[in-house]
Amino acid sequence: MPATRPIWKGQLRLSTVSIAVELYTATKANAKPSFRQIHEPSGKPIHYEKVVDGIGPVDKDEIMKGFEYEKGDYVLLTDEEINAVKLETRKTLELTQFVGSGEIDPLYFDKPYYMAPADDLADDAFVVIRDALRKSDRIGLGQLALRGKEYLVAVKPAGKGLLLETLHYRDELRKADPYFSDIPAKKADADLLEVATALIEKKTDKFDAGVFKDHYQAALRELIARKLKSKGRKISTEDEPRESRPDKSNVVDLMGALKSSLEGGKKPSASKAARKKAS
Repeated sequence: MPATRPIWKGQLRLSTVSIAVELYTATKANAKPSFRQIHEPSGKPIHYEKVVDGIGPVDKDEIMKGFEYEKGDYVLLTDEEINAVKLETRKTLELTQFVGSGEIDPLYFDKPYYMAPADDLADDAFVVIRDALRKSDRIGLGQLALRGKEYLVAVKPAGKGLLLETLHYRDELRKADPYFSDIPAKKADADLLEVATALIEKKTDKFDAGVFKDHYQAALRELIARKLKSKGRKISTEDEPRESRPDKSNVVDLMGALKSSLEGGKKPSASKAARKKAS
């Protein structure tokens, strides 16, 4: 059993079939260092007061939530009014529609969760749904009421289990047209396209997330470790090596750059390099 507690327990329903399942967060909340603002002379964390312009600090019981419907004009809502429209957490997630596995634009995907059977009695039905989705190459869609909100979700096979991903609703996304309107409506040069396509083919490999590292987070953790070791003393970073950056003024011929990249050797992935070293 996982060390973490499920964020939701309920029934995954397909037509008249209901399966007891549990939902777990798939991402780590503490994967990246987080910071608080500290008062340096005392070493204590800084707190913030609720203040109003021209009035100063105010009591908590004087604060309401406000929706700005026009610039500077707000409609005020009490906690009771907001709580009255919150949805109760439902114990059933019904798959109401199915779409092709590649039909949903990645722009819609928000946050991933692992879905697993809640007990041994649910195993057989869970496996049937998982394998049916995999065989049909489909994703199940439904809506999940959780923590007072209603989420649009997609369910698809993931290894031995299922992956549930929350999706953005359409009105949460910005249209791309304003950002792409200045891009000329023309096709790429045929010769350049051929070389660029060949370069992409040469560098194509199976996806392995372990190959890619967050160098900033690694350097940040190393800095924190060194600060702890030095008991908080300031550390000079002037002598630390920095990655070389290309000179923006060095404008090169596009075809020449593509051909040069194509002629260069393909870098092995981390796993391939490790196997080569081991042999």
